[in-house]
Amino acid sequence: MDLVIYNTLSRKKEVFKPINEHHVGMYVCGPTVYGDGHLGHARPAITFDTLYRYLMHLGYKVRYVRNITDVGHLEHDADEGEDKIAKKARLEQLEPMEVVQYYTLRYHHAMERLNVLPPSIEPHASGHIIEQIEFVKKILDAGYAYESEGSVYFDVEKYNAKHHYGKLSGRNIDELLETTRELDGQTEKRRSIDFALWKKAAPEHIMHWPSPWSEGFPGWHLECSTMGTKYLGETFDIHGGGMDLMFPHHECEIAQSVAALGHESVHYWMHNNMITINGQKMGKSLGNFITLDQFFTGNHPSLNQAFSPMTIRFFILQAHYRSTVDFSNDALAASEKGLQRLFEAYGRLMRLTPAENSSVDVKGLRERCEEAMCDDLNTPIVISHLFDSAKAINLVADGKETINAEDLKELQNTWKLMVEEILGLKSEEGSSSVNEAYHQAVDLLLNIRMEAKKNKDWATSDKIRDELAKIGFVVKDKKDGFEWSL
Repeated sequence: MDLVIYNTLSRKKEVFKPINEHHVGMYVCGPTVYGDGHLGHARPAITFDTLYRYLMHLGYKVRYVRNITDVGHLEHDADEGEDKIAKKARLEQLEPMEVVQYYTLRYHHAMERLNVLPPSIEPHASGHIIEQIEFVKKILDAGYAYESEGSVYFDVEKYNAKHHYGKLSGRNIDELLETTRELDGQTEKRRSIDFALWKKAAPEHIMHWPSPWSEGFPGWHLECSTMGTKYLGETFDIHGGGMDLMFPHHECEIAQSVAALGHESVHYWMHNNMITINGQKMGKSLGNFITLDQFFTGNHPSLNQAFSPMTIRFFILQAHYRSTVDFSNDALAASEKGLQRLFEAYGRLMRLTPAENSSVDVKGLRERCEEAMCDDLNTPIVISHLFDSAKAINLVADGKETINAEDLKELQNTWKLMVEEILGLKSEEGSSSVNEAYHQAVDLLLNIRMEAKKNKDWATSDKIRDELAKIGFVVKDKKDGFEWSL
């Protein structure tokens, strides 16, 4: 079964064919580290974590590079204003790298709680200044950049005359160039659409490095082109990120690579859509964001309750990665209940005992789930297939149907593969040892209740049932024992 993914560049679904038959190179734009991560940051992390997991399931060896932007991301736009990290460092009287370290660790902790696997390589932009300077030199040598007052800018008009700037985002750059001609001579740039490859640092700028052009720092767009080719080669398979990065960030990356290398670097561009609040993109600049920590604690006026990391992950996976997801308390509460039902069915499945024959048809679940994953990572369909099979699981658990050992083993293996290994969902009841002890303790208490019932000690039996109900346990008596859920 071929993996089919939507290529933003061609604007259609394509069969994934890696450059190297057994190895995949994947680059994803990671966080700009200057503040607390919000729900919008979780979506690309979870989207490309799912792709990473599925590629490995298909048997590929994946080199997954996710960068940390810790220099060059300016306050007003990609070329103007104060560096966001430097500003925070100045206001809090810290070294810039203290700010970077603090928020990087917070980001890693949030990713760990969301069960996002760490990438193969996580390079920092500040650690690749020399390579970025060399990349600028190549673009200058090719004639697609110019120096101006110690800064170096990419000449979009000259590049567009021979290539197509705007091919990824579908922008009409000719019209944009025409409207910017009146700005000639008003700034260091020849055209306002030109973007910085290297910026001369102002005297008060605290993050700067020596270069052939000035004491300064690299442009934001440059880092990904440089680090992508350094770790994945001049051509690699997949470049991912949020849809908000398509223009100008990824558009500029294509132009830089073509100018420096003579060809495009990326075969498949993939973009996840946005998470919105009341139809507006969630983001720090709009002031409508809720941090991941606030979701986990419920400490935000827009939240009715706390939502666990796995609820957040399930909420994101319930929608296709290319669709918009609108945040609401009701939607998250529904995801919380759905996740609980999924794990209840999973728990029941793992406790089933096989019969001699199967009266339920559970065959083909793995194939249907893999077919959905191969169709551009259609995680909502995978989840729907799992819930469909949960109906059969519940019927068997309730003694209304039977399942033989072969079918049971296949069903258990498929659920483990899809729920844990590919969707990356896990129980949040605690560590495996604590979780096992917890289940054994509840089972012990209910076995004591069964003994009490057998001895007609109804007072003890009812007390155990009622006290468990008070703290959220649902106990169901069965012909051959009991079943419980939380």
